[in-house]
Amino acid sequence: MHFTWRRGLLRLSTGAGWPSSLRFPHQSCLGFGCFCSRSPPIEVAMDPDHNAPHSMGTTIIGVTYDGGVVLGADSRTSTGMYVANRTSDKITQLTDNVYICRSGSAADSQIVSDYVRYFLHQHTIQLGQPATVKVAANLVRLLSYQNKNMLQMGVIVGGWDKYEGAQIYSVPLGGTILRQPFAIGGSGSSYLYGFFDKEWKEGMSKDEAEKLVVEAVSLAIARDGASGGVVRTVTINADGVARNFYTGDSLPLWHEELEPQDSLLDILSSSSAEPMST
Repeated sequence: MHFTWRRGLLRLSTGAGWPSSLRFPHQSCLGFGCFCSRSPPIEVAMDPDHNAPHSMGTTIIGVTYDGGVVLGADSRTSTGMYVANRTSDKITQLTDNVYICRSGSAADSQIVSDYVRYFLHQHTIQLGQPATVKVAANLVRLLSYQNKNMLQMGVIVGGWDKYEGAQIYSVPLGGTILRQPFAIGGSGSSYLYGFFDKEWKEGMSKDEAEKLVVEAVSLAIARDGASGGVVRTVTINADGVARNFYTGDSLPLWHEELEPQDSLLDILSSSSAEPMST
């Protein structure tokens, strides 16, 4: 199947497979109102690359509250334009008291998490006590920085220890490390900076922090095409770790976002559906 614009008309040629390309107006035109043929059009490939590396175009969040941290993430893993996994778990355990939220290349973030988990296990055996959150975050930073030319990942490390309490560390692409009261990352984070500037506050309770994380991830899912699926949260404090899971149909709807439907037949049979005008 092939789409071409020619003097204001969209021409379609059929063939096997997906649409092969879209032809846009030449660069001197200011918009889509002109489709003249004074210069060659721009070809944009539309074939989905199913062999592309798995990436987690993602929304990951870490928030501190009075006594602990809440980590949250969506669950969509993509391969180019194809959703490879709708329910992936992007919050990975490093130790009993430290977890990591992963974004970017799934392979890169998984192998770094595995190495850090191994080193922290050895560290715990040698010291005879659990590793601190700062040690875990700096191990992630060390591996990320030493391999910055080969890794494509950004992570958030969060946890609780008896020395410094609740801590959130952001380790973005390149290996910088920043301790922050809250951190956001992934492709959906660009929609959340203003939201967090307004909604985050010091001294939140556990329930307030978890509600904030769920609302923020659901907002990113509504706006960001690379984020989706369900919302997973992990709460870490002195009492231990608690995991929660929020299905897509339980998330709040934003603005003119449509309610979830079981199938196209439900949409067509609903009383609110109106026929398309031509």
